[in-house]
Amino acid sequence: GTLLGPTNHHGYQPQLRRLYEQRFSRRMTFIDFQRQIEIVSDLALVEQWKEEARKVTTFTTRQEEPPQNFNAETEAERHFREKYLPTLISATDEAEVDGVTSRKLSDRGTARVIENAWSAEVRSPSNMMQELAGRFRGAGLQIFRHRKGMLFVSPIRLKAIDDTAVSDSVRHILETLKASPRINRKELAEKFIGPNTEVAEAEKTKLALASDLHWMIREGHVIEFNDGSLDLPRAKPPKKEPSEVSTDLLPETAATTTEPAATLTDAPTTEQSLVAAAVTGGSTDVSAVISSREDNVSPARTEGPRERPEVGDQV
Repeated sequence: GTLLGPTNHHGYQPQLRRLYEQRFSRRMTFIDFQRQIEIVSDLALVEQWKEEARKVTTFTTRQEEPPQNFNAETEAERHFREKYLPTLISATDEAEVDGVTSRKLSDRGTARVIENAWSAEVRSPSNMMQELAGRFRGAGLQIFRHRKGMLFVSPIRLKAIDDTAVSDSVRHILETLKASPRINRKELAEKFIGPNTEVAEAEKTKLALASDLHWMIREGHVIEFNDGSLDLPRAKPPKKEPSEVSTDLLPETAATTTEPAATLTDAPTTEQSLVAAAVTGGSTDVSAVISSREDNVSPARTEGPRERPEVGDQV
């Protein structure tokens, strides 16, 4: 152990605090450290401490004229912080350090902050995942979810393929992987080549299978994972059909749809309102709209200037 001297000695508390900061601050609290201290009265240890206490350490500046001397480490540290530290350290919003260096930092406070951040990422690496995902996308890589929602990275954009618009050999591969996902190339070839297949025919089948599989992987129709297993991309969910026209119409619109077509042509109208009336009434025949406009033009409207309908009237 380390000899600290009598508890009533003037250097006891500074030496106690310095020993804790240098050797025990990472492993235990200061209170637990104090519980480890033993009071001994061995004369040999007392004499040993007296010999060590005769040695005095002083601190002298090297870049000042005249040099300054300090008898205590705390005084030397205070002088360094006031005169030299502001020129050696600059503030920054972001700093990067590699993992090996972060575990060898001499500053206890900084090392403890990095260690706490590392432990938090080990429990839930959400911040690291977001940072990596952004950099992967910036490098042109594709990120996708597969196998119970796990994230994977690939240089190929995945595209599910319609098995009704491909050749029989490609369709056979798709059906095999759909029935037996996560098989490797060798297992896939065994499903294509029977045990009694001739050697020449087997080699021909292998070449055709390798060619089709290479094309499907390159185009993103088949995923080949780093462990060699094969699987199909997730199919996109079918698009929802456009919702039907709501039957909860306004009273004015409902009244318009229930009136006969002749009622719609009695009032003065423009081309826009004629088309709107025809669509509201359920007519899709363009000729019916044009003929109704020509047949129902009244002399009163042709003799005088026609009023421009207000926007509210059109609606």
